[in-house]
Amino acid sequence: MNVIPVPKPRQSAMNPDRPVNALLQVQIQHLRNAERNLPLRYRTEIYANAIRTEGEAARYIRAVTEAIHQAHADAAAQRAIPSIRRKRGIEIAAAADKPIRHATAAKTKAAKRQRKT
Repeated sequence: MNVIPVPKPRQSAMNPDRPVNALLQVQIQHLRNAERNLPLRYRTEIYANAIRTEGEAARYIRAVTEAIHQAHADAAAQRAIPSIRRKRGIEIAAAADKPIRHATAAKTKAAKRQRKT
């Protein structure tokens, strides 16, 4: 595989006080939508609409990315815990030898027989 040389960026490339550009604004919108799908305990307390500089955008992007990674790691750890498998069928603690017939049921059946005749 060929190694592709990448030149170092200029010193002026990183300016945390520079206003955010359209690319960063779209990235912030995508991350805000992704953050909405996270459980509440993983969400950041950063108000995305108030981000105005590249430094603020970098802090928000980092916080949301770490939250997403943490949520996925916790979910993977939860899946690794073996779950208790239930046996199929009904487990009954105690069972009677014969079904108990209630007096009202017997009376109802006798009344139906009388109506038919």
